Amino acid sequence: MTQQLRAVSAVTGSAGQAFAALFRLLKLARPDRPIHPEGLGLAGVLTRTGNPAGPSGIDWLDSPGTDQVVARFSRSVGLPQALPDILGLALRVSPSGDAAAADAGPADVLFASTGWGMPGRFLLVPRLDVAGATMTTLMPYRGQRGPVLLGVRTRSLPPGSLASGEWVLGLHWASPGGPWRECGELRLHAGGNPADIPLRFDPLENQPPGAEAYGWTRRLRKPSYRAARRPAPPAVVRAKQPARPKNAPVTLQQSTTGTGRNTMSTVSLLFNASSADVWRVISDGWLYSGWVVGASRIRDVDAEWPQAGAQLHHSVGTWPLVIDDSTKVAAVEPGRSLELVARGWPMGEAKVEITLEDRGNQCRVTIAEDAIRGPGKLMPKFLRDPLISARNRETLRRLELMAIGGAGK
Repeated sequence: MTQQLRAVSAVTGSAGQAFAALFRLLKLARPDRPIHPEGLGLAGVLTRTGNPAGPSGIDWLDSPGTDQVVARFSRSVGLPQALPDILGLALRVSPSGDAAAADAGPADVLFASTGWGMPGRFLLVPRLDVAGATMTTLMPYRGQRGPVLLGVRTRSLPPGSLASGEWVLGLHWASPGGPWRECGELRLHAGGNPADIPLRFDPLENQPPGAEAYGWTRRLRKPSYRAARRPAPPAVVRAKQPARPKNAPVTLQQSTTGTGRNTMSTVSLLFNASSADVWRVISDGWLYSGWVVGASRIRDVDAEWPQAGAQLHHSVGTWPLVIDDSTKVAAVEPGRSLELVARGWPMGEAKVEITLEDRGNQCRVTIAEDAIRGPGKLMPKFLRDPLISARNRETLRRLELMAIGGAGK
């Protein structure tokens, strides 16, 4: 038995660290909320009916009462509304005194869209909307009578969106393999000015009275929560950065070109080289394999490079697995900006914008990039952005070294 417990502990601990690593990667693209990036703030009342037919073993569920609730509804991955996504409902419940000790604080309960039967209640299920969705806590609480899973399902919806009226859900509980038993009703509304809320929910620290998180659920979830709440990495910023001391890290900026939204993965670095030195490297197409990450060799460069319409012919990959393709200049402002369409089929094509901001003996260089055609564009943006940003940070470091070293002269 001891060996089994140790094995479970090792597996859940390793999985927890893996999830935390994924969260840290996602924070490069979403520094505020790696998952559930946008949501709708809700408020309402939870009416607990108790469990006279058979207690759950959690004091809060087994005691009738009325609780005030603040909630946030969101889509986990943040996919377009037309696509199914994992739905999430986070509740902050202020239990009434009849269910808890006087000093008990608020409880956070998180639900995600899952199945309702077995084993579906433990499997995440993408849904288009909440109309037919069922949600569970996915992982059980420890009660006085054993593990208890919580679930909610919609009873009625307002006309139109959730922001337009009252959303009514039934609250249920079950043992991991047992039948669901209804124990309350939740009524939520968005209020007069529907908007997202900054509230952060923590179901491990803020638990309902009489409920306790199992050790394995803590090991599985806590590293991810810790990673999500940490300040964004130094490379991730949302505003213009001051001058960078030598050897300081690259900064990642949000591109809001044309739409006010982050449309391209954008990195920026203050070079310890003049804009003339940087442009000298950029304008020599034969040097691209020296600073563009992924370009293994240059096969030919049009004599007109870097004029609009000119091409350089490169290879991508590591020998002997290399792909021959080309990059074309879409627009250019000599000494200041260069817009490229980089091809690398079968992965597809990408739009790349390089801009230079003269700072005397220094120069701020920015690269904005995103996939525009091919399989690369099918990858969700929240996954491809960190990969593009990581590659372009190294590209900028190489470009700076070549400019400082006098390449292109």
